[in-house]
Amino acid sequence: MAFISPVYNVIAVPIEKIVPNTYNPNSVAPPEMKLLYESIREDGYTMPIVCYYVKSKDAYVIVDGFHRYRVMLDYPDIYEREGGKLPVSVIDKQLDQRMASTIRHNRARGSHDVDLMSNIIKELHELGRSDEWISRNLGMDMDEILRLKQITGLTALFRDVKFGMAWRPAEEAVSEEDEEELNIEEEDEDVIAASADVEPEDTFI
Repeated sequence: MAFISPVYNVIAVPIEKIVPNTYNPNSVAPPEMKLLYESIREDGYTMPIVCYYVKSKDAYVIVDGFHRYRVMLDYPDIYEREGGKLPVSVIDKQLDQRMASTIRHNRARGSHDVDLMSNIIKELHELGRSDEWISRNLGMDMDEILRLKQITGLTALFRDVKFGMAWRPAEEAVSEEDEEELNIEEEDEDVIAASADVEPEDTFI
């Protein structure tokens, strides 16, 4: 069956059935929100919002278009004129792919929300997605992914990163004497493990 883009099947959905996603900080400055309101007031909704339909709850979760959704919530004149309904384009994707879609929509528009990006990197890692997967699906290079991980400040996000011996997080830095002692302890563990004919456990520093 040939692929049909979701935009060819836009539906009108009552705003009460539409809900924000949990991974997008959704912050915008008041002047920009005011400008968006004026645009929708003068030109109407010219673009649908993108949602994922949750059948069990009969709800539409926003993937892209949160601010257009907010305009209808915040401005009664828009709500009344549109009959309380928003134009919705539905995509059927798993959570990690929906997160990737949110990023792709933002990057395609040239917008760059660091809080959004770092938060989604964190949640994708919690879903088990590797840096390689993130790079491939979100169009990011490894340096950008590393910078976004650093913003979160969560050590767990660095499990895929291989650092040189000269690099160590500030809170885990050790002196040369401590480094030598650690190396001796690791050698002792290897000897003990070898004598017991078992593999040494991974040591995370």
